[in-house]
Amino acid sequence: MPFTLENFDLSAFVASTLAEDMGQGGDITSAATIPADARFEGVMASRDAISVAGLPIAEAFFRALDPDVEIETLVEDGARVAKGAVLMRLKGKARAMLTAERSALNTVQHLSGVATLTAQYVDAMRGTKATLLDTRKTIPGLRVLEKYAVRMGGGTNHRMRLDDAAMIKDNHVAVAGDIGEAVRRAVAAGIERIIVEVDRVDQIEPALAAGATHLLCDNMDAPTLRGAVTLVGGRVPTEASGGVRLDTIKAIAETGVTYVSVGRLTQSAAAADIGLDFTAV
Repeated sequence: MPFTLENFDLSAFVASTLAEDMGQGGDITSAATIPADARFEGVMASRDAISVAGLPIAEAFFRALDPDVEIETLVEDGARVAKGAVLMRLKGKARAMLTAERSALNTVQHLSGVATLTAQYVDAMRGTKATLLDTRKTIPGLRVLEKYAVRMGGGTNHRMRLDDAAMIKDNHVAVAGDIGEAVRRAVAAGIERIIVEVDRVDQIEPALAAGATHLLCDNMDAPTLRGAVTLVGGRVPTEASGGVRLDTIKAIAETGVTYVSVGRLTQSAAAADIGLDFTAV
């Protein structure tokens, strides 16, 4: 079954990425040193324990340059694999494999890094009722892929775009005059989902009274969060955000919040260590 993601053109992504890497002259090193009829076998393997994401995209890079390449994908995206696990085996034209190698690896390493970090946060908050959310802190142009990787790591996507929901933050409130007025303006605009950032407990009732449908509790410590959840009393979902770390997320999730959002899932994930080794056939 072809790999598809909503609002993502895989063929265009592959073509533009390869064009960026190949430039006007293509892979001049491989063209100069590798015979046109040479063939390679390749093995892509993880050098660490990781959560995998991006293998179908890597496959698309190789097929774009060698439609006849033989590819055996040994694990599915979303799988957790041990150090040394073989992810993919390939056999095809040597020049095409070498030219596609970096684009394919960069994609799998980055997306698997996002998935792996997400899985670590999911594990850290296990046993609570809270759901882990990502944010819009993504690399421009890669949002759909990075949020896909979050899902592969066990997380849940928050807003994909600015038009998914209103999110009223301190700068909006500063212009509107107060938090209630900012929310009322969003209600008057006909917006159904209105997320309101509060950094003080005394902002909760004015936000709810004006029509907030979701409260984002920003940079509150665990005792304050617990009090905020109690005050809200289940009237709307609550979300904890700001400075959440692996060593603090369990205590935050245990306060009873509906969600915990973590920007570093996409903003700060280190690339997974994945290698691709070739041998001549």
